[in-house]
Amino acid sequence: QVQLVESGGGLVQAGGSLRLSCSVSGNLQRIRAVGWHRQAPGKQRDLVASTYGGTSTYTEAVKGRFTISRTSDKFTWFLQMNSLKPEDTGVYYCSAQSRLSGLFDVWGQGTQVTVSS
Repeated sequence: QVQLVESGGGLVQAGGSLRLSCSVSGNLQRIRAVGWHRQAPGKQRDLVASTYGGTSTYTEAVKGRFTISRTSDKFTWFLQMNSLKPEDTGVYYCSAQSRLSGLFDVWGQGTQVTVSS
């Protein structure tokens, strides 16, 4: 089994930065990729960034501003968020994609990010 715990959210002014962390425990061999999802108020949860095999992809809305990284042991993953905008506000979740199903089927509890204008 895999467990994920996010931290690092908070309130920041537009233009500021935050770094989210995702601590991973359990069987890392089960994980194909790690993703970061955002759920804005009243909206569905969307994938904003993911990384697989050393390659990271980002949705257009965050490209150039957000960066995924990890520790060498792969037990902690980060989402560095720069030049934050009010529309980046939401609950951010890290997730693990299963090697077996291809689904992002393990989720952390989420961390709130609020960007004030």
